[in-house]
Amino acid sequence: MGGPPRAGGPPGRFGPRPSTPRPPPTPEQILALATREHVPARIAKGELEGKMKARIWRKLHAEEAKRFDQVYELMGQTPGLSLGDAFGILQSGLTVQEFMARKERSQRKAAIKQARGQVDNALVADFLGAFIEQKTELSVVLAERSLLDTLLAEEAIAFTFERTGRLEKLQVVLIARRGDWERLMPNLERDAKLTQKPAQVARQPDKRPYSDPRPFLPHIGQTVKLVLRNGITVEAPLLRVGRFDVLLGEPGHELFVPLHALLRFEAPPAPADDDSDDDSEASKPDAAS
Repeated sequence: MGGPPRAGGPPGRFGPRPSTPRPPPTPEQILALATREHVPARIAKGELEGKMKARIWRKLHAEEAKRFDQVYELMGQTPGLSLGDAFGILQSGLTVQEFMARKERSQRKAAIKQARGQVDNALVADFLGAFIEQKTELSVVLAERSLLDTLLAEEAIAFTFERTGRLEKLQVVLIARRGDWERLMPNLERDAKLTQKPAQVARQPDKRPYSDPRPFLPHIGQTVKLVLRNGITVEAPLLRVGRFDVLLGEPGHELFVPLHALLRFEAPPAPADDDSDDDSEASKPDAAS
């Protein structure tokens, strides 16, 4: 009587009770502790889970803790600044304004690249390929002059012509068959100021009036009006839209116009019963991209 409990038997009345697992920390709790202690979120999460305390981590990693002090100080001085952006600012040596402007440019460039990738370029590429194969005599309109030449090759950023040689694409405003352009040219409307001083082309696509080709797609088949950077105004049916260029006119008499040459684009107004705003978007220069 009164001896020790049998081995393997139930625990005594004073034996240890199984502990209740603590609930996982919430994102709000992790953020609050990380902000208060100036530590990474993983360290704050670990302390809340019963692992290493934040103050111990700071002692063991003094240099990294100092960087976190700087980051959180910068976040306190700049409302709305994220932890990642604060680190980027410190690492880059830029001011907050410079870093955020660079970040915005990068986001716009990425958005334009994604937008271009969503448009099929095969038809426009085939159109230029036919000029090369057939050795078609072309009128190549630049900002302040025109050339008569034959297209030999197309590269990503340049054309190669028989007489002119290699010509950067940004210099090209329009390409057409020689006979078509000679018939059209006398009747084209021109902006006098732009004719005298053509608008420059920004090398960064995100700084151009039009770089995203997608808003032009709904207007295929419609008669549209384009004002080009050298003052020439073209009003014709929109036939094809590529990643970087559009084709206008009639089949067999097309005008090739790069998007970088556009200053203004006007499309027919949307029908009164159409609830979509898509038809009006192409007439506006790119805003977010």
